[in-house]
Amino acid sequence: MIEYPRYKKILFCTDFSENADYAFGFAYGIAKKEKGLLYILHITPADPHKAFAESFMDGEDLEKVQKAIKDDLNKQFEEKYIKKIENSIAFNIVNRTGREAEEIINFAREENVDVIVMGTHGKTGIEHAFFGSIAEKVLRRSSFPVFIIPGKKKS
Repeated sequence: MIEYPRYKKILFCTDFSENADYAFGFAYGIAKKEKGLLYILHITPADPHKAFAESFMDGEDLEKVQKAIKDDLNKQFEEKYIKKIENSIAFNIVNRTGREAEEIINFAREENVDVIVMGTHGKTGIEHAFFGSIAEKVLRRSSFPVFIIPGKKKS
């Protein structure tokens, strides 16, 4: 008899896009069914121009910008995900900065997750050739199961 794997630590990765929002339903469903811990992870891409921009801002202005960014992220987490989670579901919100695929894999290793759930944008052509897909990079590099959800088909 084949034993069904247990998913006690579910890592949901979001960029707050419509495709990520659709994938959230799958991650949430797994967490609810398994009574597992749901990690909701957002990676803010590292900005190579950050030091340059900081050289033109004083400390107070820089703090205001950083606070505005943090407030916006918290608002998106709340509106898109937290308000949809039932009280019985354990979850952690995590925001990191860096290279998306690399940070997702690092977090998965640190927390020893059981499955990674993420949406894909379905990039094609030149955009895909030059940049690839974060989901594809995670899938190729991950030692964890990866559940990739294609974008919801529009009727």
